[in-house]
Amino acid sequence: MVDKRRAMCMSSRRRFLAGLSGGRVDRPPVGSPTSVVTQELMASTGSFFPEAHLDPERMARLAAGGHEILGYDCIMPVFSVVQEAAALGCQIEWGGPDMMPDAKTHPWSWADDFRLPNDFLEQPATACVLKALHLLRLRYGDDVAIVGKALGPWTLGYEVYGVQEFLIRVILDPDDIRRLLARLKAVTVLFAKAQFEAGADAVCIPDHATGNLVSASVYRDFLLPIHQQLTQEIAGPLILHCCGNTLDRIEHFMAAGWDCYHFESAVDARKAKGIVGSRLPLMGNVNNPQTLLQGRPEDVQREARYAWEAGVEIIGPECAVPLSTPTANLAAISDWARSCGTQYQDSPRSAQRTQG
Repeated sequence: MVDKRRAMCMSSRRRFLAGLSGGRVDRPPVGSPTSVVTQELMASTGSFFPEAHLDPERMARLAAGGHEILGYDCIMPVFSVVQEAAALGCQIEWGGPDMMPDAKTHPWSWADDFRLPNDFLEQPATACVLKALHLLRLRYGDDVAIVGKALGPWTLGYEVYGVQEFLIRVILDPDDIRRLLARLKAVTVLFAKAQFEAGADAVCIPDHATGNLVSASVYRDFLLPIHQQLTQEIAGPLILHCCGNTLDRIEHFMAAGWDCYHFESAVDARKAKGIVGSRLPLMGNVNNPQTLLQGRPEDVQREARYAWEAGVEIIGPECAVPLSTPTANLAAISDWARSCGTQYQDSPRSAQRTQG
């Protein structure tokens, strides 16, 4: 018999991981496997871009604001999509408090240019992530879920080739792209495994084979086999993040073996849940540019409630939030979740499984 008193004291870590697996929770879990950092959060924590991309203590302190200030059930300290690119030889503009980093050079022309540095994990950009994860685990123990992030091979291809050249090559030289993806998979596997060893409870794999860039058949033919290998080789919960309208490829995501899918508001939560049912937990999908950036807290909470009632297991922003997003709007998600009370309940996925 369930001890309801124990359930009412669910830690953030236990709640988030229960949502990640479709288990029972005391209230809606709240979190994001992509960046929730804003200019306001930087000011509140005293840790700013660009230093927070390369200094482990500042990275950990800024990321912890997602839990301490926003009230989320997880902490994710990887704010950019260039940490691996820097370690692979791209020249990086590290930005500032009002600008995310960006890769300014794309050093490879062919898959045969691939070289995985022997000191990849010791490079400043990658070592910072591992040290920050370790610091967060030491500080929070079992209280809060710690989530890492390692770019998938498709997104790494954008970084080392450039987006336009990579996509042209998909059409004109598909064999080179297949060789490149097979080699870049080693980068994702190495970095993700190292993050689990550093203390991560789960790792997000952003891989942007999104609907506005490539078709579902391209994902199936190029990336699905690679993702199936990834999910087999990396021991630990893996969250796929893929932007845009992906309804036409969610079946492929399920075939890849991901533990959870973090999705955008371009996909209606009810339609997504209608496809995945109880087979794949979902995370997201509160709109960033209209609702979180420009809306009111009540607008945010309306979307959060819609996602939860649709069956989404973990509620949060759809993607890395704009740097000017108001703290009040981001915190409105956790405020709403707490207002749901602490009655022990099935997560939407668990309830669907029971009803089925």
